[in-house]
Amino acid sequence: MTNALTTTVAGFGTGLSLIVAIGAQNAFVLCQGIRRDAVLAVVGICALSDALLIALGVGGVGAVVVAWPEALTVVGWVGGAFLLCYGVLAARRVLRPGGDALRTEGDPAGSRKRAVLTCLALTWLNPHVYLDTVFLLGSIAADRGALRWTFGLGAALASLCWFVALGFGGRALGRFLARPAAWRVLDGLVAATMLTLGTLLIVRA
Repeated sequence: MTNALTTTVAGFGTGLSLIVAIGAQNAFVLCQGIRRDAVLAVVGICALSDALLIALGVGGVGAVVVAWPEALTVVGWVGGAFLLCYGVLAARRVLRPGGDALRTEGDPAGSRKRAVLTCLALTWLNPHVYLDTVFLLGSIAADRGALRWTFGLGAALASLCWFVALGFGGRALGRFLARPAAWRVLDGLVAATMLTLGTLLIVRA
């Protein structure tokens, strides 16, 4: 029992250390939380996706992907192009704040669908997600032997806690961003993050 608890805590700490970083996915979840737009769906997609990828890594799928490195190259190109497009749209909102479709409330169903599709793209078209979950966490879990799934469970719990805190905690920042000028600053930071990460993905692909 003690070994299982220790392994779970180790997995939680390792998973949290890899997830808590400035990135496209985290920036998007935070923005959705601040906007209070499809937060539950976005948090659920991120947490479930991480849990699935961690399970694949613990199950040894990483070795299969290593045998086909071209897959990560393709993901890098597609993901980089997507991030560049997203960054350009964010930069456009900075220059033309009146045309921000993402903050309008006229079509909640369309906004939710857009948020879900964007979240899926940011999650599954980022090769770093595979490197962190499938490869790194998978290899660390393998050293735990029979307790590797317990380690993976701890890492998945860390992902769930982080995205819940990021998404629903972002609501508390909403009142500080009531002014259009504050949104322009936030969009500027998002644009810089997306454009930088998109460029790096393409260069390294």
